[in-house]
Amino acid sequence: ADIGAPTKDLALAGQHDRAHIVGGRNPRKNVVQLLDCLGIEGVAGLRPCQGDAGYALRDDEANALGHGRRGSRRHPSGPRARYTSRMKVAGRQAIYRYPLLTRASHWLWVLAFVVLIGSGLQIFNASPNLDASDKSDAARRVLAIGSPADGVGTTTVFGHTFVTTGWLGWTDDGMGEKSAHAFPAPIIIPGYQDLAGGRRWHLFFAWIAALCWLAWLISSAIKGNLREMVLRPSALRKLWPMQAYYLKLRKEPPPHGIYNPLQKAAYTTVLFVLAPLVVLTGLALSPGIDAIANPLTVAFGGRQFARLWHFVGMGLLVGFFIIHTFQVATQGVVNQMRSMISGWYQPQ
Repeated sequence: ADIGAPTKDLALAGQHDRAHIVGGRNPRKNVVQLLDCLGIEGVAGLRPCQGDAGYALRDDEANALGHGRRGSRRHPSGPRARYTSRMKVAGRQAIYRYPLLTRASHWLWVLAFVVLIGSGLQIFNASPNLDASDKSDAARRVLAIGSPADGVGTTTVFGHTFVTTGWLGWTDDGMGEKSAHAFPAPIIIPGYQDLAGGRRWHLFFAWIAALCWLAWLISSAIKGNLREMVLRPSALRKLWPMQAYYLKLRKEPPPHGIYNPLQKAAYTTVLFVLAPLVVLTGLALSPGIDAIANPLTVAFGGRQFARLWHFVGMGLLVGFFIIHTFQVATQGVVNQMRSMISGWYQPQ
């Protein structure tokens, strides 16, 4: 394989094929990385960097994330493809980006996430307020959604009340009428007032979401991908330059690896702060867990305070989900969705 291509050819490869290569004869050091290897964020202009080792496939295939089957006819071991200026046409062929485990856990987690939101709002409707206290305390109420009179819905945030009739407080009850419900029937699970049913849905899919998170986390750690996603102290000074690049305040992004500093900050926060926070506070809210592991509940300030932290964590996850979805929709939604369904991504 022509891995030791001249520097000029490699530069042309980065320009025309949107790919980088690093390494020598050792196939585990011959790294192929697409400029938008993260896929969702679609970052442009990455510097040459080292990421997962990829075993290039034939001229019509390349495994950018190193998931090729070594020794098979279709996935030969060793770098067979030539990522030089001569790969201009082949560089636009589909690339196997996401393995089955990644795709399965991603979509299963999406399903669980949606159900958890709906069932969580169902549970919230039974007691539509959040208190910064170890017990229910109106004097320390952060959020309250209610109906002071028939036909009127209000939302109170830190003591400031807003009329939200039809949206919050006085909404569709799922039975063809409107009544005093914090959140409307179309966005709760089940679609009518059923606290016991909401708890069953919530508990079942909470375990599914947690297992998906753990499976992906362990798999990524074993493959060595996880360390590329963690924001290290040395990258903190690059956060603003990267944001300035996104805001068009500078022409080039700061040097970085597979994931840029902002991506690392987002994934580090979601994977190691928000996800554990939501899981642990959810456990602290369980009467059974509270009975056998009361120190966990105490650590979060009591069950009411744990409820507040639980909703804050989920709200931030919803924000991340919205941004994530927006970026998919604005950066080649068909190509992005196809790659997460079939695993194959078409470089532009």
